[in-house]
Amino acid sequence: MDLIDVPQLVRNADRFREVVAILAKHGLADWLSSVPMPWLDRFRRSSTEAPDKALTTEQRIRVALTELGATFIKLGQVLSTRPDLVGQRLADELAQLRANTPEDDANAVIAMIESELGGTMDQLFAEFETKALASASIGQVHRATTHDGDKVVVKVQHPGIERRIVNDLEIMIRLAQIAEDQSERLRQYRPVKTTHEFRRTLMRELDFGRELRNMQTFRRNFDECSDIRFARPYPELSSRRVLTMECFEGISVSEKSQLVATGLDLDEIARRGANLFIEMIFRDGFYHADPHPGNLMVLVDKSPMIPDASDATRITDRLKPDALLGVLDCGMVGRIDDRLRDDLELALIAATAQDSAKIAEVVARIGEVPGDFDEAALHGSIKELLDEYAYQSLREFDLSGCLHQIVQIIREHHIYLPAKVAMLLKVLVMLEGTSQQLSPSFSLAEIIEPYGQQAMLRRFSPRRLYKRIRSNVDDWEHLMGILPKDAADILHNLKRGKFDVHLQHRRLEPVVNRLVMGILTAALFVGSASLCSNEVPPTIYGYSVPGFVGCAVAIVMGYRISRSIRQCPTSDR
Repeated sequence: MDLIDVPQLVRNADRFREVVAILAKHGLADWLSSVPMPWLDRFRRSSTEAPDKALTTEQRIRVALTELGATFIKLGQVLSTRPDLVGQRLADELAQLRANTPEDDANAVIAMIESELGGTMDQLFAEFETKALASASIGQVHRATTHDGDKVVVKVQHPGIERRIVNDLEIMIRLAQIAEDQSERLRQYRPVKTTHEFRRTLMRELDFGRELRNMQTFRRNFDECSDIRFARPYPELSSRRVLTMECFEGISVSEKSQLVATGLDLDEIARRGANLFIEMIFRDGFYHADPHPGNLMVLVDKSPMIPDASDATRITDRLKPDALLGVLDCGMVGRIDDRLRDDLELALIAATAQDSAKIAEVVARIGEVPGDFDEAALHGSIKELLDEYAYQSLREFDLSGCLHQIVQIIREHHIYLPAKVAMLLKVLVMLEGTSQQLSPSFSLAEIIEPYGQQAMLRRFSPRRLYKRIRSNVDDWEHLMGILPKDAADILHNLKRGKFDVHLQHRRLEPVVNRLVMGILTAALFVGSASLCSNEVPPTIYGYSVPGFVGCAVAIVMGYRISRSIRQCPTSDR
C-alpha cells in the first residue's frame, strides 16, 4: 500500500485523527514515528498528555481500546482469544474488556423495530418494555410479550452502529497495513491478516439473522436432550437488526451464591454444562464459542409466582428438582470441518499414547509455520510438556494450564494458528474455568477422555476405512480421467516447441541489486588495490592517486550496502 493514499482511503478523517490521538495519549503510537507523512505527525502530536507510567503496556492497551469505543472493544475481545498471537498477559488483560454502552432513546428503538419488521408496535407485540433490560456494544435487549401471550426478549441493534463500525474497520485495516509495512516489531503479530479475520467475525455478528439460524441449529442438534434448552427464536418477529427470542427465567451460573441457596448439585450442573459443550465440539463440529458464566442459566418452571416474596426467594422456590440448563447468546459460534476433526482426533490419540512426535506433526500441519521452522525443537518442547503431566491422574490434570503452555510453545516457535483453532483452545480454557467456578474439584480432562477413546474407535472403524477407500478411489478415477488428455497436451506442446515454464519471483529486486553492487564494489576495490601496489601514476608520496580514490569509493559503497542490509526487513534479505 502507498502510504500517501491513506487520507483518501479513510472515509472519516476526523475519526482517524481521534484514533491516532488516543493511541498517542496512551503511549501506543511510537510505531507511527517512522511513517513519512506530515499530516499524520500532526495527529500524533495533538495530545499533550503523558501516558500513565503506573500502568503496564497491557493495561494501557486495554484502556485505549475502551476509550476508542465499541469496534475497538470488540477487537480487544477477539484478540483475548489469541494468546498464541499476542501473548498470555495481553490476552488476559483484554479479556476484562466490557462495553458499558448507554441505552438508546426509546423512540429511536421503536422506530428501528417498526422499520425492520414492517408494522407498528401494537401490531407486533401485545406489550413492550421501553426500558432496556441490558445494553451492549452492538445492541440492547428489551422484554416484550407476543400476541399469543409468550414472554420474549427483543434484541435491537443500536441505530447507526453498523455505519460507525464499517468506518472504524476501514481505519483499522489502514493502520494494520502501516504497522506491517513500517514496524518489524508489530509485523510478527500479522496485523493485516488478523484485522481481516476480525472484520469477517464482526460483520457476521452485525447480522442477527445469523444468530437466529445458530439458535435453530442448536435446537435441532439437542432436540432429544430433555435437560438442555436453547431459546426459541421467532423468525416472524426478527430481521437483520432485530432478534426476538424466548425469555428464560432462572438463576445465572455467575450467581453461585443463589445456586448454593437452592440446594442443587453444583457438581452435576458443571458436569452437564461441560458435556453439552464437548458434545457440540466433538459430535456436531458446531459449537457455542462463548461459554462464560453469564451465558448459562439454571431455568425455573412455569408455575405461578409466590406472592409477597422477594425475587430471589420466588426463583429459588420455583426451581425444578432436575433443573434445566439454558444457553444464551448464540451470536458467536465455532465450526470444525472434517479435516480439522481428523487432526484433533489424531492429537487426542497421540496425547493418550504420550507420542510427542505425532503431536508436533499435527501442530505443524494445522498451523502456518515460519520459513526457519525447527520441527525437532518443537518436538522437544512438547516432549518436556508431556513428561511434566505424565504422572498426573485425570482428576489432578490441569487442562487449562496445559493448554496455556501449549499456546506458549506455539508462540515461541512463531507458528500462526488458524482462527478456528485458536477459538477452540480458548473455549476449552473458558469451559474449564466456568465449570470450576461451580465445582472446584471439576476436571474437564475426565469429560474429554471418553471422546479420545471414541475417536480411536471411529478412526479404525470399518465404516470409516470404507469411506476413506471410496474417497481415494474417486480421486484416482478422476485423475485417470483427466491424465491422458493433459499428458497428450503437454507432449503436443513440447513437439511444437510451445512448452513454456513460467517462474514467478517475489521481492528479488532488492537482493539482485545488492548482489550486483557488491560485485562491482569488490571489483573496484581489487582493481584499485592493484593500481596502488603497482604505483600507477599520477602518484603522491609514492601512492597511486587513482588507486587510492578507487579504494576509498569502494569502502564507501561497501558501507552503504552493509547499512542497507541491516535496515531492510528480514523477509527482503
